[in-house]
Amino acid sequence: MGASESAVLTEPTATDRVYAAVYEAILELRLVPGTRLREEELAGSFEVSRTVVRQALQRLAQDGLVELQHNRGAQVVVPTPELAAQVFDARRVVECEIARRLGGQLSAAQMRELHTLVVQEAAADKRGDRARSIGLSGRLHRTLAVWDGNPIFVRLLDGLLPTTTLLMAMYTSGERPACVSHRHVELLDAFARSGPAAAAEMKRHLNEIERSLSPQAPPAVAARDVFAHYREARAGPRVPRKPPG
Repeated sequence: MGASESAVLTEPTATDRVYAAVYEAILELRLVPGTRLREEELAGSFEVSRTVVRQALQRLAQDGLVELQHNRGAQVVVPTPELAAQVFDARRVVECEIARRLGGQLSAAQMRELHTLVVQEAAADKRGDRARSIGLSGRLHRTLAVWDGNPIFVRLLDGLLPTTTLLMAMYTSGERPACVSHRHVELLDAFARSGPAAAAEMKRHLNEIERSLSPQAPPAVAARDVFAHYREARAGPRVPRKPPG
């Protein structure tokens, strides 16, 4: 098989593009919990059929990011306090074990990579960029799972981190750091020491995030406004009509 054939086979489908764009908008908090996702509006924004949009929304529902409601369409999931407790229970089980395995075992290059993420997260916190801060926090936690080498752990976190993002959007104040970035500094110090120290600090870190959750009401934004730039990019410059005559 030639390179051109391989490229054709790996080209993302229309469903892939819609899925990726909506997924990213949810994780970046441009689509907040409770936002309605109307098939007709999304189809117009991406210039695809409603069938394509429906397929993308079904995939997002399987990820736990979108709720499909009978005769009411779809909306970004509104996480409940009960779900928060379940998510953090699961994260403690998975991530404390990852920390126990990796503590005291990371290379100098790996520690530098984690430190860079923490510095970037703190900078995002300082300038009030919550979406960027939450994204960097999730990246740090996922990076640790990847380094552990167990793909099941990575898959579990891939399901838990997006829900955590929604919880942060729904239940934390914009005035507070999303993932308590100073705790990430302490977490790195513990990883440099030993497995037991890293596991204990990871548990404290996750407990602190969970305790920081309190009901908020994030402002809703229409999906058609979030994806307006897709329509504009595809439309291109307008060509004036030639007058008849």
